[in-house]
Amino acid sequence: MERLLLLGLVMVLAACQADTAKLEFSGETMGTTYSIVALDRTATLEEDEIKAAIERTLSEVNAKMSNWDPNSEISRFNAIENTEPVEISPELAKVMEAADEVHEASLGQFDVTLGPLIELWGFGARTPESPVPSDESIKAALDSVGQSKGLTLTRDPATLSKGRSDISVYLAAIAKGYGVDEVAATIRGFGIEDFMVEIGGDLYASGSNPDGQPWRIGIERPDATDRAVEEVVTLSGLGMATSGDYRNYFEEDGVRYSHIIDAVTGRPVTHKTASVTVLAESAMLADAWATALLALGEQRGMEVSKRHDLAVFFIVRDDSSAETGFSSIVTPRFEAAQAGK
Repeated sequence: MERLLLLGLVMVLAACQADTAKLEFSGETMGTTYSIVALDRTATLEEDEIKAAIERTLSEVNAKMSNWDPNSEISRFNAIENTEPVEISPELAKVMEAADEVHEASLGQFDVTLGPLIELWGFGARTPESPVPSDESIKAALDSVGQSKGLTLTRDPATLSKGRSDISVYLAAIAKGYGVDEVAATIRGFGIEDFMVEIGGDLYASGSNPDGQPWRIGIERPDATDRAVEEVVTLSGLGMATSGDYRNYFEEDGVRYSHIIDAVTGRPVTHKTASVTVLAESAMLADAWATALLALGEQRGMEVSKRHDLAVFFIVRDDSSAETGFSSIVTPRFEAAQAGK
């Protein structure tokens, strides 16, 4: 699913100390862009060496997780037309284990097998002539999705098998977060502890920004006609991701259809939650949970978030809010994280 965050990175980038070098890297990866700020407190590291290591890490992640590369590990798995267990890499096993955990905890709303439904509703390739799917076609697509029934993961050895030969795995809602974490680990390998890594809106921040303060990140107001910042979050030692429904949707006969698909009904969600931001120990978990909680909506999502002690910022469409048309709701863990507890 499309990741929508954020980023008006609201950072006060003051001049670094004389013995600190601010390193900045950017480029394209995973069908989107990345940006990195890292502080070399020794001012002795080779910038080109760090850049090359980051590019290698991103290439390795794409080689395993990319659904757009027909030769990637996950694409090769999807092309298999049988239900026999397939040995997979430790990296893919790690991502699939996290996907299974969030799938179960989110009442099935995080589901990496939803590709047929996403394609059926035309998101990403929709044309103005594409009709709203029939009940029959939705039911048929639902038969070929379902993470808990459609996939079996084993560890030691790591294998993945399909419950049906037509099951496919789509990692767009978790792979970017995993990529952020891998790049963060690469940067730490150079002894750097103060940095921010962002890929397509998913990010991880460590230590302090150049001003010596926690990194400050802007959450975008979920308004397709405006790029205003709704909230500024301080972040250090955490991953962060936002999922929203306000850019990728279509309207037909006066009905608005979001690209966020309910994994149970097979239809776009209809609740009023427009955006969900999650803070977590890793960008991978923040990525997956942001998708899951947006599908659940604020009411059920708040219940799940409290049950699992998640740090979440919900933005809800609110007709009573004349100024912006939105209101926000946060979990106790989010409040504690912002209070530094």
